[in-house]
Amino acid sequence: MNPLDNPNQTIGLGVVLTIVLAGVFMAGWASDMDYVGMLLRWTHFLAGITWIGLLYFFNLINAGFLKSLDGPTKNAVIPKLMPAALNWFRHGATVTVLAGLALYGYMYSKGGTGAVAVGIGGLLGIIMLVNVHAIIWPNQKRIIEAVSKTAKDGTPAPAEMAGWGRTALLASRVNFMLSIPMLFFMGAGSHFK
Repeated sequence: MNPLDNPNQTIGLGVVLTIVLAGVFMAGWASDMDYVGMLLRWTHFLAGITWIGLLYFFNLINAGFLKSLDGPTKNAVIPKLMPAALNWFRHGATVTVLAGLALYGYMYSKGGTGAVAVGIGGLLGIIMLVNVHAIIWPNQKRIIEAVSKTAKDGTPAPAEMAGWGRTALLASRVNFMLSIPMLFFMGAGSHFK
């Protein structure tokens, strides 16, 4: 079986390739490397790309696409697409923020610079994480359950489902908006001396 046919195996290959390439590249600088900081930053960066990439997909592509579908097609698409996409989305958010907090504490315990800029970006990220777990995911979970039930046994969609969708969309749009200054401040932190 080709590991490129399975995304989880592809991720594993990417991690192995990273370790091999990093080992070769860093062989001459082993005593000068900050391995803990590098691993925390890489984890934060990789999880952040997963989270924000999905946030942009949901806002720029998926919301409009789902609006264009008729009811029966939505009933087929949502239960298949959204659980996996939202799983990666919310876990990406959690790992990003936890790795970011660990990195922030680690960097600034060692006298890092740019603490205020990174702190602003981190605060925006924490607000976004709260939106994911307190608003977006609970409402999307209700929608997935209702649509799955409709697709399975023809149960009519609950009247409040439109409200769940609107609430999740608005929270997602807030996160989409907040991601723009968040990314600026996270990137800008290393440029303050």
